[in-house]
Amino acid sequence: MSIINLKDKNLYYIGGVVRDELLDRKSFDIDITYVGNAIEFAKTIPDAEIIQINEPFGTVRIKLAGQEIDIASTRCETYPQKGHLPVVGDIGCSLKEDILRRDFTINALAKSTLTGEIIDYTGGIDDIKTKTLKVLHDNSFIDDPTRIVRGLKFSVRFGFEFDEHTKKLQDNYLSNINYDMSYKRLKKELVETFNLNSWTAFEKFVNEGIYKLIAPCNFTLPEVNIENLITKYKPEILWIIYVGLLPDISNLPLTKQEKKIVDDFHSLIGKSTNSDFEIYKNFEGVNLESIIMFATVNPEIVKHYLDNLRNIKIEITGKDLQEIGIPPSSKYSEIFDYVLKEKLKNPALTKAQEIEIAKKYL
Repeated sequence: MSIINLKDKNLYYIGGVVRDELLDRKSFDIDITYVGNAIEFAKTIPDAEIIQINEPFGTVRIKLAGQEIDIASTRCETYPQKGHLPVVGDIGCSLKEDILRRDFTINALAKSTLTGEIIDYTGGIDDIKTKTLKVLHDNSFIDDPTRIVRGLKFSVRFGFEFDEHTKKLQDNYLSNINYDMSYKRLKKELVETFNLNSWTAFEKFVNEGIYKLIAPCNFTLPEVNIENLITKYKPEILWIIYVGLLPDISNLPLTKQEKKIVDDFHSLIGKSTNSDFEIYKNFEGVNLESIIMFATVNPEIVKHYLDNLRNIKIEITGKDLQEIGIPPSSKYSEIFDYVLKEKLKNPALTKAQEIEIAKKYL
């Protein structure tokens, strides 16, 4: 591994980047830790430009040989308020103390940038070999319940499973959830997990009761697997299609667009879909994400709309109606709907034929 051109006896690659190397996978997040104060260390690096410093967390961003590098000081963390952000302490602690604050053994590996030696205090290498997810201590989920969703993410990405004790700790926590937690952090993990577009992940999320982290509601797995629809139609916001199916996600800090997707999905339920015209008018202008969510209610209607109806558009305009002698009025919307009904029956209609249909309507 030679990701940075920076070597020091106290400098280590840490976490996912080491794990991914052992799994022979490309790593997207490269975490580098300095045993000591990284900010002071950065000031001693020849030709390094310090771009950003975060003093409370002991982190620094430098630019060296055209490359931006984030370096974190080793640190300890405590959770005086369970489920919320930890309190950082003892910046510059030992490497072992820094490692033991992490989530799973597979993410608790360090590799020296100087010698290439891998440091494994928790048995992470063996757990990678046996495809096992194991927390580092029994209060891990109590301190940070988002680790349960993170474990789900890793199980999908790598095909790993919780060991028996970690699964028991998860089940115990899910039977007695502390809802005073950071939902911003929970949402971040949900986004990363369900943007993987895995129905298997959603099955485990529901069947193991992980969804109850969001709210104490009852929910059963839909019969319709929407993974293939997402793959085929390529919506932009994947995660909300899964999580938005839950009856209550009001605890999550949703954007206006995400909230609209969920609201539009619920508004579609119960609407009449007895004709192509009704289907078209119900779905027209609705987010693709909401429509795919509705497939869990009526998959045939959704596929029919997306495959056969959604790209049908009438060409006739208000200007065309004026040219055939119809003054602007509320009648326009009635005429357009009438033309649309005919075009849904015969999508090959030309604009000239649409105009004749409008005349016929009058």
